[in-house]
Amino acid sequence: MKRLFSLFVFLTFAQVAGAGEFIQIKQAKEFSEVIDGKTLVRPLIKLRVSTAGEIVGTGAKLAVTGNWKWIDGYFCRDLFWGKRELGYNCQAVAVNGNTIRFQSDKGTGDFADFDLR
Repeated sequence: MKRLFSLFVFLTFAQVAGAGEFIQIKQAKEFSEVIDGKTLVRPLIKLRVSTAGEIVGTGAKLAVTGNWKWIDGYFCRDLFWGKRELGYNCQAVAVNGNTIRFQSDKGTGDFADFDLR
């Protein structure tokens, strides 16, 4: 289980080099327009982030659930992976075409890129 959790954390937060320039999303309305009706996809991870503030999906076959709010230009979320609480974090969000990037700790920490499908 510990090895699977480590893999999940690595896949979620590993830095992935991407082509092009990311444009930061600063308003909740912009964020909602980008994610509305989309699934966020990475290897072993599929998430739906609703405009109503819910997060649901799977990560390495375990349920991922949570809630989010837009606060002062950041995506602030509480997240659970299976029964494990991953905690609260406010993240900078940027977009480049069909790729959305979440960068932890208000844009100063690790980032994860997801395909928007």
